Amino acid sequence: MTSRSLVFKVAAFLAVALSIAPSSVHAAAALIDSATKIQFDDTLGGLSLFGVGVRKKGPIKVYSVGMYSDDETKASISSIPKSNKDGALSTLRTSLKSATATTFLLKMNFKVGAEKMAAAIAESVAPRTSDKAAVEALKKLILDGVATKGAATPGTVLRFDCSSETGVKVSVDGKEIGAAPGLCEAFCDVYLDDKAVSPALRNSCVENCCT
Repeated sequence: MTSRSLVFKVAAFLAVALSIAPSSVHAAAALIDSATKIQFDDTLGGLSLFGVGVRKKGPIKVYSVGMYSDDETKASISSIPKSNKDGALSTLRTSLKSATATTFLLKMNFKVGAEKMAAAIAESVAPRTSDKAAVEALKKLILDGVATKGAATPGTVLRFDCSSETGVKVSVDGKEIGAAPGLCEAFCDVYLDDKAVSPALRNSCVENCCT
């Protein structure tokens, strides 16, 4: 065997080995919310999809929500077994405090008026923070964004970009409305703590990100 052919064989072997080598971090994949059949892309602005879930109000499936964050946060829970759900979610919430960015993407499945939509989200955030002025600011941003189209109709997309620097930035159908300061942790807890508004999202994050 010539040295040249040996090099090619070694290179081919390494290529195959690397392609099947297990990764310590689960690769992001597009997901469909089983309750609404609404799909979420695997990435959003450089962030990876962690999980999806439905927000219900009684029997009504109001919207589907997808959570995106950075790879470091995903790595923090990738080695935790799915059976340790509480431990995984506790670690996830802690890791999100230092994440570069976390986004919650809400895709409407049921028509909700602008005022009712803004009030519902604000009322979920309020018990999780002492900054009532920031909650009112968030409520107004959502109201202003949704009011331009009359209501949050099916297909409307509300995006909430959370970071420790800017707080919670609100966008509606791709148009940025503004940011409410200091609510990053509280907003994340709306979807991830023990009284989360979408238990399905919590379960999905564990199922898709843990071992």
